[in-house]
Amino acid sequence: MSRPLIAIPARFSATTSALRYAAEVNARALIEAVWRAGGEPAGIHPAATDVAERLARFDGVLLPGGGDLAPHRYGARGVHDSVYDVDETQDAFDLEVARHTVDLGLPLLAVCRGLQVVNVALGGTLEQDMGGPDGEHRHVVHPVALQRSTLLERATGVEKVEASCYHHQRVDRLGAGLAVTARAADGTVEGLELLGAQGWFTAVQWHPEDTAHEDPAQQGLFDALVRAARQ
Repeated sequence: MSRPLIAIPARFSATTSALRYAAEVNARALIEAVWRAGGEPAGIHPAATDVAERLARFDGVLLPGGGDLAPHRYGARGVHDSVYDVDETQDAFDLEVARHTVDLGLPLLAVCRGLQVVNVALGGTLEQDMGGPDGEHRHVVHPVALQRSTLLERATGVEKVEASCYHHQRVDRLGAGLAVTARAADGTVEGLELLGAQGWFTAVQWHPEDTAHEDPAQQGLFDALVRAARQ
């Protein structure tokens, strides 16, 4: 059986080991999680042209983590000092990918920045900073409770996960049609899905790829994406 083709927007990288110039990359753990699930991961160039046509050739989409969205993308006034790695080209492309993937009804898994991109693409906003080192979720593994009878719970097969997090921003106002499927103990939105979506869609604020090689619940997210892509 052929592997479903999963589009993964590439991330710009100023320096990459063994390459002489700037590169377009994605985390190896993310790629391997898609491969283990039976998918064919394919990086796509972040150019916001003909996005709907480009996506139409794929069976599913994975929006990965990365730097911060430019605050003006969600109507914020000013930029917090902690905002980092903003790239307008990347933002424009990722937002287009989110909108067109939803419109096309393609299966979509959104991770960390990916969750925030979908929220903003649907008119939501972000909290620019969660409160510095004492409030942020960087280099943190913590339990997250999942809402029952959600796509997220069905994909992971559990009611609580140990989530590997690396973020200092979080959802503020929800985008149109989005519903919260998981929260951290401090109230941070950790999961979203889209009510009435044409295709399978789940978003998580944590990085399931970090532990997917040893945690079936985390690998289950990638398995569910590829399963939906096969259908």
